[in-house]
Amino acid sequence: MQKVYTKIESIVGNVVSVRADGIRNGDLALVGNSYANVIKLDHDLVYLQVFAGTQGVSTTDTVRFLNRPMMVSYSDHLLGRIFTGSGVPRDNGPALTENMIPIGGPSVNPACRVVPKKMIHTGIPMIDVFNTLVESQKLPIFSVSGEPYNELLARHCHAGKGGSHRIRRDGTQV
Repeated sequence: MQKVYTKIESIVGNVVSVRADGIRNGDLALVGNSYANVIKLDHDLVYLQVFAGTQGVSTTDTVRFLNRPMMVSYSDHLLGRIFTGSGVPRDNGPALTENMIPIGGPSVNPACRVVPKKMIHTGIPMIDVFNTLVESQKLPIFSVSGEPYNELLARHCHAGKGGSHRIRRDGTQV
């Protein structure tokens, strides 16, 4: 059963608070016509972050708790579609309602991950010494027009595939 409350205690920025019982952290709610997420519980005081902002929200608006987290359809029908931040289609296509899964999942425990051990030697001292790369690591390459970033990327690809040869700036092997 969905619970509906009609008295908002306070509105501060994009956060509203309401007195409610039996609410869980992370549950989805509707504040007026906008989706909100339960971000904090303090006894019977529930704090909600309103996704669309609180402009136009008054303390007499209704708050309806949906008793579920935010969910999205997980299927092949997502491909090529355009959605809002709430998962509503923007492309005038049909709403996707099958195979709904929660958006948020458990956080990754960094202590349980496999520690990377194989270093990638790029031959570029500023990267090898100050920003050592390991296998499976992503490295953002920022460049401005006219900079030879393709050669730099070629060196990374060659080194990442176990290449033992050095590559000059002109792309030839040493």
